[in-house]
Amino acid sequence: MRKTLTALAASCLLAVAGCTGGGAGGGTEQNPVATDGKITGEITFQTWSLKNDKFTPYFEKVIADFEKQHEGVKINWIDQPGDGYEAKILQQADSGELPDVVNLPDDFAYQLAKLDKLVDLKASAPDTLGAYVDGGLGSYTFDKEGAPGTYAYPWYLGTDLNWWNMQVMEKAGYTKETLPKSEDEWFEAAKKVKEVNGTAAPLISSMPDVTTLAKNGVEIYQDGKFVFNTDKAAEVVNRYAKAYADGLVPPESLNDDYQSNSLMFPSGKTAHTTATTSFVTQIENDAPTLLPLLAATPKWDTPPLFVQGVSVAKQSKNMATALAFAEFVTNNANQVEFVKLAQGFMPGTKEANENPESFTADIKNPALVESVKMAADQMDRAEDLIAVQYTNDMKQYVGQQIALAMKGEISAKDALDKAVEYCNKAL
Repeated sequence: MRKTLTALAASCLLAVAGCTGGGAGGGTEQNPVATDGKITGEITFQTWSLKNDKFTPYFEKVIADFEKQHEGVKINWIDQPGDGYEAKILQQADSGELPDVVNLPDDFAYQLAKLDKLVDLKASAPDTLGAYVDGGLGSYTFDKEGAPGTYAYPWYLGTDLNWWNMQVMEKAGYTKETLPKSEDEWFEAAKKVKEVNGTAAPLISSMPDVTTLAKNGVEIYQDGKFVFNTDKAAEVVNRYAKAYADGLVPPESLNDDYQSNSLMFPSGKTAHTTATTSFVTQIENDAPTLLPLLAATPKWDTPPLFVQGVSVAKQSKNMATALAFAEFVTNNANQVEFVKLAQGFMPGTKEANENPESFTADIKNPALVESVKMAADQMDRAEDLIAVQYTNDMKQYVGQQIALAMKGEISAKDALDKAVEYCNKAL
């Protein structure tokens, strides 16, 4: 399971391949489709929960601009509600009615690519890919997952920053300039915070997960199986287990029903969290008195990447038009205008992220402007570290095993061995 952005929120897709009928099996090299036809005719463009008062005028203008540039083209725009999109995509793919151009998170795109339902842009339109953020393209490139190729243009993206409660951090002797800049410094700061603040607002408020392992250089998925039960991974878990034993990690963070640290932060139950730039808006709405105490810093490790993309259906009857429109709706100018409306998100193009002033001028909140620019600056190194095969069920079981290791009930290596065995059986 990859963390993705859906309708400007988080979602995932489970087990599409087992539910659809047609399509080729994964693992085969995709042949390029014919792309040299005339840009004309009628195509359908599908978005996900974006037809509303805020975004409808934007899409109507994009469509009108494209139709004006290409005489004889007609774009039919349809939008699906946030709930039930998985089922709708499955039905469309199974019945051969997938829209010509379709908004997909990487989870969805992976499953459809395995079924040979999407155009491989790397094979069919390689010259168009250079404009897009490398990490975004990587999220839709499934060479290691058995569906070689790149299956979407990156559209709107998100990434995490570090967020700090400066009232707590200043009490522990930190300024905005001296906040931790590495994992080692973060663990050291956690000790200082506990010394001056007890357990009231710990700095480490979650246990390690597969993402934590990946950021520490642990290979997660290789040659068709999960492989994160290494000695290096056990060292990472043991480090957190020691922090837990030293009282630096709250016991409730090991529970299945634990709220994320980004939800605990507004109530003062943790002094550090990671979250996207929209965290500023969350604090502004839920804990406005905390806003003056809020500080953001870049991620010291590989920043995560949350993605939405635009794909082209392989069975499109107007392939040249579909490809041209997919590239048009995701070009730099149109992406900039989109994220001006979807404030807090990043465009999928290199040019815009290198020039964040192009899409932050309309943002009124200075803290949001600062965080968006910070996020844009790290987009060139952001990537999705988790294999698309990793499901929510796997995540829950892995968390349960790591929780046992954190409490000292089993060894870290045993926990990881059981976790990997479970994940591979579930593939």
